[in-house]
Amino acid sequence: MADLSHQRGTLAGHPDVTEMRERYERVLGGRDVILVDGPVFLVGLYCAVSPFIVHFAATQPALLMHNLILGIAIALLAVGFTVAPARMYGLSGAMCAMGVWMIVSPWIVGTGPDAGVIWNNIVIGALTFLLGAMCIGVAAKSRRET
Repeated sequence: MADLSHQRGTLAGHPDVTEMRERYERVLGGRDVILVDGPVFLVGLYCAVSPFIVHFAATQPALLMHNLILGIAIALLAVGFTVAPARMYGLSGAMCAMGVWMIVSPWIVGTGPDAGVIWNNIVIGALTFLLGAMCIGVAAKSRRET
């Protein structure tokens, strides 16, 4: 009967081991801000559902649509950061601009917003701005090193 057990060995003797190591480093090299992807996604999801959590969906219909659309856009940025980081981190500046817009939007988009609506958008906007700034800083640092 044939011996069907597979012996696991090391790749140290593989002829392409150096090329495989270089490729592995190259693939992981674009993932400098991997810890930011999850929080950006969560901020986007919260932004999208915040009108229902803070209970201003009925009183501020314009802000309902505004927060829903911006929340989806922020979550999609996070997905893009995860899927194609080298190409998407250029949009970190756009995320900072979205954060600033979230801070001022209750007065521009809304009609007579109350304190809960204002504080909700200020917190979401500040977090979005800070996470975007972190992405910009780390991406700029990694470009200088290469």
